[in-house]
Amino acid sequence: MQSDLLHRYIFDQLDVRGELVQIEQTFKDIIGEHDYPEPVKQLLGELLVATSLLTATLKFEGDIAVQLQGDGPVKYAVINGDHNQNMRGIARLQGEVTGNSIQDLMGQGYMVITITPTKGERYQGIVPLTSDNLAECLEGYFEQSEQLKTRLWFATRTSGEQLKAAGLFLQVLPVNKEKSQQDFTHLEALSNTIKDEELLDLDAQTVLTRLYHEDNPQLFEPQELNFVCGCSRDKTINALVNVGQDELLAQVAEDGEINISCHYCLKNYRFDEQDIKAIFN
Repeated sequence: MQSDLLHRYIFDQLDVRGELVQIEQTFKDIIGEHDYPEPVKQLLGELLVATSLLTATLKFEGDIAVQLQGDGPVKYAVINGDHNQNMRGIARLQGEVTGNSIQDLMGQGYMVITITPTKGERYQGIVPLTSDNLAECLEGYFEQSEQLKTRLWFATRTSGEQLKAAGLFLQVLPVNKEKSQQDFTHLEALSNTIKDEELLDLDAQTVLTRLYHEDNPQLFEPQELNFVCGCSRDKTINALVNVGQDELLAQVAEDGEINISCHYCLKNYRFDEQDIKAIFN
């Protein structure tokens, strides 16, 4: 099965659209060498799935950030992406993780969805984290901002070597309200039968055939997901220039060199006295 793909689909006779995303390598790359507790890995997996689905749903060209902030053991967790499904993410902890729910991890908090289109106005939506899980929080977001009935199903596997995350999405189409609601209720009942292992391990066509074989789902060409950190030595140099040569040379004299590590991929960039002088020359 080919993973790291986002699939969009519609139905011949039903006024509902859907998405299915299955992610493996991108999830592994984001978790990487970070020593996250299992519940935080699961949270980042679900947040990655949610960001991918949102990127496809909101139909824009540009960047998106989906961030959770709170006063619990997890200070914040964020996935940054774009309309090409290039993703990166990180979580910051400020206490011991002892539970699995959104409240256990984030405490009192909120979700911030920021869209920065290539052209047009920047948009930001804020949703309080009042539900037990991320899927319900996002369903509330769509109910509030889009006024469209929406359901999401998430599945993650975080133990062992086989890290995977997947998600299923259904949303009514704004056409005939009564018919679309009936169609949605029908498909929602079928989707509720999905098992985590099916969502994670079966290919998209098999999943949709098992769930909706009588409703003839039509898959579009899938879109590939990738981990793109975006850090580089040149970008790090640009940040150092803002600090100033004298302060940097003083730090090199004290520590022998300057080490700057990327928060996302943990790649380390080293600069000695010769490097610093070359930057400013």
